[in-house]
Amino acid sequence: MNNPANEQVCFTLRGRNPDVLTCIANLSNDEVFTPPELANRMLDMLAQAWAADHGGANLWADPSVRFLDPFTKSGVFLREITNRLVKGLAEQMPDLQVRVNHILMRQIFGIGITRLTSLLARRSLYCSKKANGPHAVAKGFTTEAGNIWFDRTEHTWARGKCTFCGASQETLDRGEGMETHAYAFIHTHDIKTRIAELFGDDMQFDVIIGNPPYQLGDGGGGGGASATPIYNLFVEAAIQLEPRYISMITPSRWFSGGKGLDEFRDRMLQDQRFVKLVDFPQLYDVFPGVKIRGGVSYWLWGRDHQGACEVTTMISNEIIGNPVHRRLDAYDVFVRRNEAVCILDKVSQYRLNGRPEASLGDQVSARKPFGLTNQRGKSNPKGINDPILLFGNQCQSYIDRSLVTSNGEWIDRWKILLVKAHGTSGRDDFSILGEPVVAGPGTACTETYLVIGLCGSESEAKNFASYMRTRFVRFLVSLRKITQNITRSSYKFVPALPMDRVWTDADLYQRYGITSVEIAFIESLIADRPSEDAGEVDEMDDE
Repeated sequence: MNNPANEQVCFTLRGRNPDVLTCIANLSNDEVFTPPELANRMLDMLAQAWAADHGGANLWADPSVRFLDPFTKSGVFLREITNRLVKGLAEQMPDLQVRVNHILMRQIFGIGITRLTSLLARRSLYCSKKANGPHAVAKGFTTEAGNIWFDRTEHTWARGKCTFCGASQETLDRGEGMETHAYAFIHTHDIKTRIAELFGDDMQFDVIIGNPPYQLGDGGGGGGASATPIYNLFVEAAIQLEPRYISMITPSRWFSGGKGLDEFRDRMLQDQRFVKLVDFPQLYDVFPGVKIRGGVSYWLWGRDHQGACEVTTMISNEIIGNPVHRRLDAYDVFVRRNEAVCILDKVSQYRLNGRPEASLGDQVSARKPFGLTNQRGKSNPKGINDPILLFGNQCQSYIDRSLVTSNGEWIDRWKILLVKAHGTSGRDDFSILGEPVVAGPGTACTETYLVIGLCGSESEAKNFASYMRTRFVRFLVSLRKITQNITRSSYKFVPALPMDRVWTDADLYQRYGITSVEIAFIESLIADRPSEDAGEVDEMDDE
């Protein structure tokens, strides 16, 4: 029979009205608090996978399972796990206080990312910032920290950068009074030894779950073009610990790689232990007011899983299309929309005279095609010895030909230019690319543009521009374009077709056998090419 006194234990974790963890503001774009609703979706996904792998067993009724949030902020994951365990273990442990003590002392563990978040997590979990305080719900801890560890960690500087996370010494080597943002989980050469130091030699976690810091830059508190992604380091450290399951929510930029993420992307796509991936491609759908370009996704990794991953797309909190089990490494980047894979398969498998088509990405220029950055010349060619027309950021001007330091032989060719950054800060991007510029002989461009291709005549150049305006081409670019930035790699899925004719969408759909359903899908995502938007250049407006 239950002890009535114990039923009055202050620990309840019942729903609060309002739940304080839905009301706190984010620390920054880097360290984002997870909404309780999202945390519970991830826990539901975890429980379903556990049941599927353990003959229908209830994860929350297992008193031996150990959970770790190695980058806890608000403590929401640990709190919600504890809430479920309190209910799930009630039959095995009828005494509430005994049950609470067991769960909090033997099953639930966390590592705070800052001193502030460690206190917040303890308050969420233990109802006291001191685990051994008189008001703490667990009775038995001998330390204030309990199982929520935090200790100030220092960066290891070499040549102005941290050897572990790449942080700038100039920015973050700032004395005892301020946070270092040197996260303990990734500042070690041996994560298993580090965990043993923190929680004991016999500590093996079954589940690692949470929402890691995303990036470092501007002091660890701001985004911007200089920010360096670090969430990949947390993912890799968690995998090295070999738990049964890992579930995290991370930015989706790794799908296509980019700054510091190419090798990580390759490892992730080739790892067949991913069970489920839920993708939110639209800005603000998960974290309102937090600009994480390219969206975010949460996923489940299973140590004993080998095979396809179930991929689900969410937009405005609704499932779009049907979840599909597929291999993540079918292409060199992750194609995030399930409906797009069949279309891309048709394009990539197309053969003409038994040979695959060349890729437009192989002929697109690298950055700074003419060796020029942001130069702006004169408004007219008067007084310039050998003037050429320069296309720059929302302007045209004249410079001397001698200023061109790369690809000087392109100056007198017909060519197609496209801006290398396109899009807005809104939720949707239906145009994907800027307006193609037909640049004739005697022209060059700054780094605002990439040279998409060289042509033998004006008519060929105009055909090329028409091709780049098609919905079909812009759809193929969209499969690799996660943010505003567009590189030569973004054009890798686009066929390099002969430009001796005008290509229309109807021609391209017929050439590649695109069905009416697939056409409707493409045209639901990609708008008609606006007649004039060449000035829409938004070069480094990152999160």
